[in-house]
Amino acid sequence: MNLSQDVRRVAKHLPHKLAITSDSGTITYAEFESNVAAIAGGLRARLALARGNRIGIAMDNCGEYLQVLYGIWRAGMVAVPMNVRLHEKEIAFILANAGCEACFCTADVASRLGSLDIFKSTQPGIISIQTKDYVSLLASHPIAEAISSAEDEAWLFYTSGTTGVPKGAVLSFRNLQFMSHCYYADIDYLDDRDVKLHAAPLSHGSGLYALPHVAKGSHHIIMSGSFDPDRIFDVLGKHQRVTMFGAPTMVSRLINHRRAGSSDTTGLRTLYFGGAPMYVSDLKKALEVFGPKLTQIYGQGESPMTISFVSKRLLGQKDHPRREEVLASCGLPRSGVDVLVVDNEGRELPAGEIGEVITRSDCVMSGYWNNPDANAKALRNGWLWTGDMGFIDGPGFLTLKDRSKDMIISGGSNIYPRELEEVLLTHPMVIECAVVGREHPEWGEEIVAFIVTRPNAHVSSHDLDALCLDNVARYKRPRHYQFVESLPKNSYGKILKTDLRRLLKKPANS
Repeated sequence: MNLSQDVRRVAKHLPHKLAITSDSGTITYAEFESNVAAIAGGLRARLALARGNRIGIAMDNCGEYLQVLYGIWRAGMVAVPMNVRLHEKEIAFILANAGCEACFCTADVASRLGSLDIFKSTQPGIISIQTKDYVSLLASHPIAEAISSAEDEAWLFYTSGTTGVPKGAVLSFRNLQFMSHCYYADIDYLDDRDVKLHAAPLSHGSGLYALPHVAKGSHHIIMSGSFDPDRIFDVLGKHQRVTMFGAPTMVSRLINHRRAGSSDTTGLRTLYFGGAPMYVSDLKKALEVFGPKLTQIYGQGESPMTISFVSKRLLGQKDHPRREEVLASCGLPRSGVDVLVVDNEGRELPAGEIGEVITRSDCVMSGYWNNPDANAKALRNGWLWTGDMGFIDGPGFLTLKDRSKDMIISGGSNIYPRELEEVLLTHPMVIECAVVGREHPEWGEEIVAFIVTRPNAHVSSHDLDALCLDNVARYKRPRHYQFVESLPKNSYGKILKTDLRRLLKKPANS
């Protein structure tokens, strides 16, 4: 089982079908296959690399990205995609930790890494796709077939590292194939009429769901540069059966854009979102703007995109008797996936009780790369312990409260920031917020809310405090409100609460 054979199969059946459109032009599936085979041949023969070697991908979104990814697999090697917004020293750490023999880079990343002594002199090192080194790979003798075991390592998915040193989740071809089949079972069945719009980084959720689209011969439109709602609305007006990924913060930018509600979005087939919970107020607005075309995905790099989901049909069912609960939930387990909520000893908790979410399926990683201590904590008796806190209700819907590390304990009571954030976002002038805990000598922690308001809005702490008192217990309300212009985020759109906690520790005059 080697996923690069999907490209070969589609190219044989639909050689002239458009495969990739990017700023650098278009290629067909025949050209896609030709480049994949040549990259693989170059890695094996020209660069003398061996099966099983790890190869980094530190590339901005571009037309070459998927060709490199599948070329690495055709060569029988392991891809290590990375977030290019990381500091170059963080990228260097991942390359060293994974033991990468080479790294494909776009020009800007290559220049950032050039001054670092990352690779030994005997290794191929950095391969910039804008140079003759890459061109020479494309002139290599092609490898048409690659035989791999289902258990062979395919993708080292490094965690974002927002709370510590990144860990590489080892994903096999079986994991990625299971993920793709789950897509067909739970989200959409695809064919060559479909379009996959990549407006988010290919190193993460957008790239993972490129795989089921490539296997069915879909057209991939790859956007480079920063997230641009205008370009997305343009694509939705020109193409049909478009699927795209958006982190909740990206969806928020779309629905608050000046074109939301006025541009033609009939071309949108599916907008799947994940990476963080979507606040109910944003989800309702997104459903108004786009219609019943949203799917919520809950997963982790350790079980990519595949733990639970809320289908388009459920999200669009306005007369559902438990609509509010459904919108606030992460839905039902994916096909072939087991999900439980347990206590610290691994005992399943009754419906409605909060505990840690655990999961098992053929999508769960084999472990973290060279990290036995982390494996012992995360993988127990065949289950992945996610670190997420939540509960499962009577009908089986999973609702997340927060990451275990984000839970606030104040005066001996557990407080889940997301509950407060949901309330604060009901204020019409609040567009973003984040709630964190700050050390307190008497209560252990006190609650601080960071608030982003609409331009020129007049919102006071008193207004927000009254809103909270109308909706949650008094002890849960924030003790302080800090109004800021924006919240710190990584390139995947996740709010960096570690940065906010660090900010609270700084002296007032620093």
